[in-house]
Amino acid sequence: MLEYRAELFLWALSGSLPLILMGVWTQAAQSGQFGLSPIDFARYFLTVFLIRQFTVVWVIWEFEKEVVEGRLSPRLLQPLDPVWHHVFSHISERFARLPFAIALVGLFFFLYPQAFWIPSLGSSILFIIAVLLAFALRFLIQYTFALFAFWTERANAIENFWFLFYLFFSGLIAPLETFPPIVRDIVLWTPFPYLIHFPTSLIVGLPENVGRGFLITVGWCALFFGLNRWLWRRGLKQYSGMGA
Repeated sequence: MLEYRAELFLWALSGSLPLILMGVWTQAAQSGQFGLSPIDFARYFLTVFLIRQFTVVWVIWEFEKEVVEGRLSPRLLQPLDPVWHHVFSHISERFARLPFAIALVGLFFFLYPQAFWIPSLGSSILFIIAVLLAFALRFLIQYTFALFAFWTERANAIENFWFLFYLFFSGLIAPLETFPPIVRDIVLWTPFPYLIHFPTSLIVGLPENVGRGFLITVGWCALFFGLNRWLWRRGLKQYSGMGA
């Protein structure tokens, strides 16, 4: 990961959609119709940008290629579940991406100093735990979709379809506070808000039911973990090592 610093920088910039949306929402917030001030929106989308940097996952494309090309076969001979290769690949990329993310955040506060704030220690600890759980849930969901590569050559089509819901219901496009109350109440029982909106609310200071948020996140992690292991066992029986 350290050898491809320019690529990492471009990947970090590619996740700058929240910073673009921040400009749109801060302008809209001046009308006073959303319950959040322009500063709140700025802090919210800056945090969304940070969370996206540390929760981005690409395992479905790697695993799909391994299955289709037969490169999974030698890994099955190792005394280690192949998933750990992908887990530590993602973790190492996070450490390599960290300096670029910090530099972009520093540039943001330099250009927009009125949005600077120092979160409390308690909020920071809860935020870190929520981000770690968000990454775990995001990885489990995508890796579960990746296992469909045992039956289809285009498992990433499932991810692309799921990504549409992720964009709108995770809080990436807009905070859930801007949603109609009945829609927000339904969405809060899905896994999407806990990938972005929940950890963002913890650090920004938006009202959030912390206990329920963590319980739902862990519950979805457990559900996808169980489904993942079931598909893995079924998939191995289907796998033929084509292309090896």
